[in-house]
Amino acid sequence: MRPAPLVARLGVALLLTACGGEAPKDTGTAVVFTEAAWSPKREADIPADSMGASITRGLYLLRHTPDSLPAYATSNLKCTSCHQDDGLDPNAAPLTGSHARFPKYMARSGTVIALADRVNYCFTRSLAGNAIPVESREMTDILAYLAFISYDVPVGTKIAGHDGLIAMKETLVGDIARGEKLYVEKTCVACHGADGAGIDGAFPALWGAKSYSIGASMARLERAASFIWHNMPQTAPKSLTPQEAFDLSAFINAKPRPDSPGKELDWPMGGAPKDVPYKTAGHEAFTPPPLLPRANPKGAVVPNPPVIGRSDR
Repeated sequence: MRPAPLVARLGVALLLTACGGEAPKDTGTAVVFTEAAWSPKREADIPADSMGASITRGLYLLRHTPDSLPAYATSNLKCTSCHQDDGLDPNAAPLTGSHARFPKYMARSGTVIALADRVNYCFTRSLAGNAIPVESREMTDILAYLAFISYDVPVGTKIAGHDGLIAMKETLVGDIARGEKLYVEKTCVACHGADGAGIDGAFPALWGAKSYSIGASMARLERAASFIWHNMPQTAPKSLTPQEAFDLSAFINAKPRPDSPGKELDWPMGGAPKDVPYKTAGHEAFTPPPLLPRANPKGAVVPNPPVIGRSDR
């Protein structure tokens, strides 16, 4: 990776100093933008103009995804089911700064993707729905909101602690039987139901036809364990032990969930994480759950960006 240009690195350092934050050390790699120097804009900061109207529509699409886009968000999950506090919670897959990190290379796709493609991966995998037309007003509105909560984040930098789900410090072996017992004891059942179906509009389904697909990051043992430990139960986050989080993850992800068409093409260069629950190049499925068919398999696939021009490229 080429080091960031000196001018860019000095610019970030000056900006941080001016904001009262500590300038990052020059390591020759991507600069990490510290939280002390920056905080995201919120709904109250949205301007009262045409751009603000687009940003507001994008925010409400995140909050009310199945109601607003029933043909595309076919589960009972909404974007804020995972990206909590309107995508601002640093412990719950934050979206802050995302506009500054794309286009980027994604190992799962084996190619460089745009932010709109990443949004559609959420719709097709995490929401077990269908891809939104990239040229639609709805996609523009969602991207407008993501740009709004990325305001002032320099391109190519990361906000400390704001890059997707936080990795667990230790990887443990989850036990399904213990997880089933914990699901009742830790009151998961109170919100998500004994059948894991949740409550439409209130609590997301954890398994079944209205839950996330096998292709979602949450279908991985460690990813779900991380989210559970950092955020659940919401009345007492981080009150579980890491082992309890892994046990709950093992139990939940052993249950039936929607298929993810085209998943076998993920990680085309190899290198899939150990806990990916389906077979890919050089990787055997890790404790795969029973799969439920998708109503619109074609709509559930986000194709890699097309190559135009010469056919031999």
